[in-house]
Amino acid sequence: MSAFGGKRLVLASENYKDIEEKIMNGERLSREDGIRLFHCHDIAWLGAMADYVRQQKCGDIVYYNVNCHVNLTNICTSRCKFCAFGRDEDECGAYAMSKEQAIAVVRDAMRDPNLAGLHVVSGLHPTWSFEDYLGIVRALHETFPELYMKGFTGVEITHFAKISGLSVADVLIRLRDEGGLQSIAGGGAEILSDRVRDELCPNKASADEWLEVARTAHQLGLKSNASMLYGHIETLEERVDHLLRLRSLQDETGGFQTFICFPFLPKHTELGQRVKQTSMWDDLRTMAISRLMLDNFQNIKAYWVMLTVPVAQVALGFGANDIDGTVHKETILHDAGATSPTALSENNIIRIIREAGRVPAACDCNFNILRKFE
Repeated sequence: MSAFGGKRLVLASENYKDIEEKIMNGERLSREDGIRLFHCHDIAWLGAMADYVRQQKCGDIVYYNVNCHVNLTNICTSRCKFCAFGRDEDECGAYAMSKEQAIAVVRDAMRDPNLAGLHVVSGLHPTWSFEDYLGIVRALHETFPELYMKGFTGVEITHFAKISGLSVADVLIRLRDEGGLQSIAGGGAEILSDRVRDELCPNKASADEWLEVARTAHQLGLKSNASMLYGHIETLEERVDHLLRLRSLQDETGGFQTFICFPFLPKHTELGQRVKQTSMWDDLRTMAISRLMLDNFQNIKAYWVMLTVPVAQVALGFGANDIDGTVHKETILHDAGATSPTALSENNIIRIIREAGRVPAACDCNFNILRKFE
């Protein structure tokens, strides 16, 4: 932070000097602090604070991965009000991949010689068994053993346990030992509030169930990601409470690897008829506040697919040090009107990171660096 004559330059207005002092001293911010930050209109100060913390914690490396998204089916019993991806089985556009089709998607992506891993997620198909899901990821792992496997969210894992009669731990163990699963995807957290979930997504894992999957995975040695879907019916207080629930579990297990801010994309969704898309201002302040509140998370992701590439690049100055990856034909969020490309080349990602003055580093799903470009 700036200094003159050995004295630190205070950037905050009078209303936020106490919070700036906490940040500079490495003190944990409280719930009240988080709520106050969401009412702060000084976006430049928020960014400066978040970038200071990022620099202290992470240095200048920005992580990305060369990966392929495999979305097994969009047929889903949840039918969340914020989702444009899910379909009923007899609805136009519904699909369910066979093993052969999933393998073909990855084989197409393998034309990139630097492809390192898979990101496998799915709808909650009404007639598929856990063995059906497991069979596909097992086939992918056996066909492409050199690729790391990040797969499924707390929502799918909870669903697998319920339809199979297995415990969450047993589901995770089988996915790990038979399907090659190395880490858990971070989606499905939405807002960890029963009020919000009861209105928007009552047919899938509760907040407590989502957190329990993460806890169990961490106890088994599987790392996971975390996320927040914001900009719909949640209050600012609920955003802060969501961050605090994640921070509390991270204190307990240390198993979260990165946090992802997901702005709600309203196009083609039921909820989008009454809720508008977030602004860049809200996206950047939420990114910055997430970095400041989640003091025990090493990485904060600027997910370019949802934020758009320009906003994700700017977010690297608002606390982010992870920009996700090449993706290869993302579909879930583009169904909801994402205007970003469906994929980015590695060269483009490297350029985006370097333009921000950072050091690009390709990594696997557990943030082990594979290649670094000084």
